[in-house]
Amino acid sequence: MTGLRGFFHPKTASGASSLIPSPPWRYSGDLLTVEYRTDPARVRELLPEPLELADEDPGAVALIWADWQSCSASGDELLDPVLSQYKEAFAVVRCTYKGQTYTRCVYIWVDKDFAIARGLHQGYPKKLGSIHQTRPHPYGPAPRIEAGARFGATLAAADRRLAQAVVTLREPSETNGFVNGHPMAHHRWLPSIEKGKGLALDELIESGAASFEGGQPWVGDAELELFEAPTEELARLEIREPIAAYYRQVGVVWDGGRLLESNTSGAE
Repeated sequence: MTGLRGFFHPKTASGASSLIPSPPWRYSGDLLTVEYRTDPARVRELLPEPLELADEDPGAVALIWADWQSCSASGDELLDPVLSQYKEAFAVVRCTYKGQTYTRCVYIWVDKDFAIARGLHQGYPKKLGSIHQTRPHPYGPAPRIEAGARFGATLAAADRRLAQAVVTLREPSETNGFVNGHPMAHHRWLPSIEKGKGLALDELIESGAASFEGGQPWVGDAELELFEAPTEELARLEIREPIAAYYRQVGVVWDGGRLLESNTSGAE
């Protein structure tokens, strides 16, 4: 009997209907990053055991907008852009595990189903949202990548605006910020199909870029606002002190992660 194929659902005889292809996954994107400080207690409440607050600057948060083109190893999706183009906005914090500093994505919204499916595999808590950001261009009214350039970014979900920012570039930078500069520490969770049986999958995993390249980062200032919403809690990471804002174009390859802990048998 012919087996079913496909990296993800739906699995078929050919595998052509799979929502996402097998890794490696390749990305090209424009990133707007806004870093600020919040109450460290608000970060701590989002860190499950065994993760702890970062030793230094524990209240630091980065809210990142990304305009992506992504594809499998073949690159075929780039010629069918509906399969490659998507946008996302995500909030990351830093944490520690066994003495090592990690970045953790605590909230993330995307606008395509295939991006949600990839997130389920990687441990990102992805939800559907509406994400927009100003794109640079060398002609016409769009901003160039230069001092004084201004970029807007918005995030909404379930018909409510959650965040908006205006970033003004100041000068080239040596970094693209520090909050999102570590391997990711994520959980892969799946509830048991049987009531009261806890989690069928409970893994703490580490992942990051298999390879990375990036253009010149630019640093600037941001006007950032967060908004309350009935089914979202991003605004709990309230803005207490701005740090900086950044713009950078990047290329990334993701090709799997590493299991740190598994607690499936003892989960409740």
